[in-house]
Amino acid sequence: MTGENRYEKARIIGARALQVSYGAPVLIDTDQAEPTLIAAEEYDAGVLPFTVRRGSD
Repeated sequence: MTGENRYEKARIIGARALQVSYGAPVLIDTDQAEPTLIAAEEYDAGVLPFTVRRGSD
């Protein structure tokens, strides 16, 4: 994912961390156990199925 500002990035990672903490499957191979760190690694790998919609477009 590219083009998100830091607030959008934080929101995406937070939303994904919540999903992981509730048992959603992890989308990458990782040794991490903390949902926030897993979500951050997934974000960096570009595998998250999130899109950002801005404004009223």
